[in-house]
Amino acid sequence: MTLRRILVANRGEIAVRILRTCRRLGIETVLAVSDADRDALAARLAGAAIRIGPAEAAASYLDVGAIIRAALAGGADAIHPGYGFLAESPRLARACAAAGLVFIGPTAEQLDAVGDKLTARGHAIAAGLPVVPGGPAPTPEAAAQLAREIGWPVLVKAVAGGGGRGLRTVVKPASLAATLASAMAEADAAFADPRVYLERYITPGRHVEVQLLGDGSNVIHLGDRDCSVQRRHQKLLEEAPAPLLDSGLRAQMHRAAVAFGKHLGYRGAGTVEFLVDCAGGSFYFLEMNARIQVEHPVTEAVCGLDLVAEQIAIAEGRPLRLGQADVQLSGHAVECRINAEDWTAGFRPSPGAVLEAVFPAGPGIRVDTHLQAGEAVPPWYDSLLAKVIISGADRAEALARLRPALARCRIEGVATTIPLHAQLTAHADFARGGVDTAWLARFLAESATARAGTGAAGG
Repeated sequence: MTLRRILVANRGEIAVRILRTCRRLGIETVLAVSDADRDALAARLAGAAIRIGPAEAAASYLDVGAIIRAALAGGADAIHPGYGFLAESPRLARACAAAGLVFIGPTAEQLDAVGDKLTARGHAIAAGLPVVPGGPAPTPEAAAQLAREIGWPVLVKAVAGGGGRGLRTVVKPASLAATLASAMAEADAAFADPRVYLERYITPGRHVEVQLLGDGSNVIHLGDRDCSVQRRHQKLLEEAPAPLLDSGLRAQMHRAAVAFGKHLGYRGAGTVEFLVDCAGGSFYFLEMNARIQVEHPVTEAVCGLDLVAEQIAIAEGRPLRLGQADVQLSGHAVECRINAEDWTAGFRPSPGAVLEAVFPAGPGIRVDTHLQAGEAVPPWYDSLLAKVIISGADRAEALARLRPALARCRIEGVATTIPLHAQLTAHADFARGGVDTAWLARFLAESATARAGTGAAGG
């Protein structure tokens, strides 16, 4: 089939990203918008914009019925969910099928298989992937017994979790019961599913993920990304390929990711995430994200593909146009997420009116954003304003381009993470490459201490 018109069921930079690919492919577009986004850049780029509800996400972008009604009213053939919101919702995938619409993503059954983290662990084991020692923790007593078996410290993780919600580190046995209760309450509030499980906490570790494409029969990988610069399990900076990774270990992770995709008969774009044990030199399956990722541009930069276009082609029922031997990876790319947050005040959200928005341009520079001067940053959604993606022939060239590019970024009216990225990418540890997932926390602690000392001296 050939898709004629697509409803984009998302907002912000990813909506703009999808709309531009559709325009390049000659596909008509309809955009689902809340009241907060009726005048946004994406609404102006789309062929039509249809209101789906008030600003609050629960009554708009998370309303499956409203999304389906908008698609039908707009004459769409398909729905692209982007990332976040309903992108990994089996309910939306099934509702699309019931309404005669194409869901641009995996099957509902595949979303079920990887959305439940314990089920995903089971599939990983069945596919021959190593998993972090752990298991279900239905009661405090069962959790305590399991923790003794796998060893301290442990992570409490939400079965239906994502984005760091329902995720806790427990160092001492005395804290386990209270932490379980807290994580279960957060998981229930966020996902309507209070179930949690335990895994051994492995540190130091790196977060490395492998990009997959599958057409239901064939699965290939498009290399790896390092996403270890994280705050509370939220990624802040990503790069491809992962630096200073043993070549043998890298090849094993690529094979493991493809094996997992083939085990599922995966269809669409997806990412298999791994934890690399820096001390032991091994890796473990963490989860699969069955959608396009925020950090997908760094993969596009090194493989030369438009992943949204590939998603659409797969949704149209076409076989993959590339075999594994056809994938050519070259160069290096780094992405900085520019968020409306005051990083010096605990990453406090900074909604408000944007007075000025200036971004860099030049060789190897890509900026994905929806932001324009005069627009408001609403308080109801994710704080991502833009992604600055810099590529080069190698990592040294990419970093040499990145630092002056960040210096040319200017957003006035709201606090942003631009100054933080400038400091992170200039740090000697980051320049060497291969930082672990706790590195950013150490950097922030040292920075806070330095600022406090400066303030004391100045007073």
